[in-house]
Amino acid sequence: MKRSIIYLSAICFLFIGTTALKAQDFNPKKNNYLILSKNIRQIEPVLLTAHELAAEDNEEYGDFYVIICGKTVKDIPNNEDLKRLLEKAKARHVSIFVCGISLSKFNVSPEDLPENLTIIENGILYGLQLSKKGFITLTI
Repeated sequence: MKRSIIYLSAICFLFIGTTALKAQDFNPKKNNYLILSKNIRQIEPVLLTAHELAAEDNEEYGDFYVIICGKTVKDIPNNEDLKRLLEKAKARHVSIFVCGISLSKFNVSPEDLPENLTIIENGILYGLQLSKKGFITLTI
């Protein structure tokens, strides 16, 4: 009986130790960033952040994505300030997406959106999928 407990304990410790090593070994080749935002007014500071991170990361800088979700999608159509920021985002290689579920919920037509904006079906799901791929995420 004592041997069974010792063997079982050893197997558990071996498994836990191996799991910890796997987590420590994860090292993406690039630093990829994702911002999930419920406020389009945050895009300008996000672009400043992306610029600083690109300079800081240098060769290790990867992708920078912003997903706009929630009620703020109502503020997107005919927003000249946003159009200007989208051009700035494009120049800085920042991809901006909008949640299709939010568009539907708040009755915003995709035809009313600027061309530089990409619609994804489910912003939260997409954000979680990117997190699983190693993106550094922040919700604001």
